Amino acid sequence: MTDWIRVAGEHELAPGESRVVWDGDTPILVVNFDGRFHAVLDQCTHEDYELSAAPFDAATGELTCLLHSARFDVRTGEARCAPAYLPLTVFPVKVEDGAIWTRDDR
Repeated sequence: MTDWIRVAGEHELAPGESRVVWDGDTPILVVNFDGRFHAVLDQCTHEDYELSAAPFDAATGELTCLLHSARFDVRTGEARCAPAYLPLTVFPVKVEDGAIWTRDDR
């Protein structure tokens, strides 16, 4: 299993904000949804397109892919509408010593 990757200080990522970190060659998108941090693979499951460019809806917790408007729940990775049917890969997140951490645990 890989080491944890530091994302940011806990107070550096405000609600509604996101940041991409890399665990080796894996881009991980970390989002602050209403004070809770969630991490998903920064890649739409419909087509290989980065979700970090996608708008985040702070009311619903959804990312909407700019390429074909597929929507995903950042909490569960669930695909919410076509053309995406497969969920996003979700990664663990921890807050420790005032910092946000994640990793590719596959």
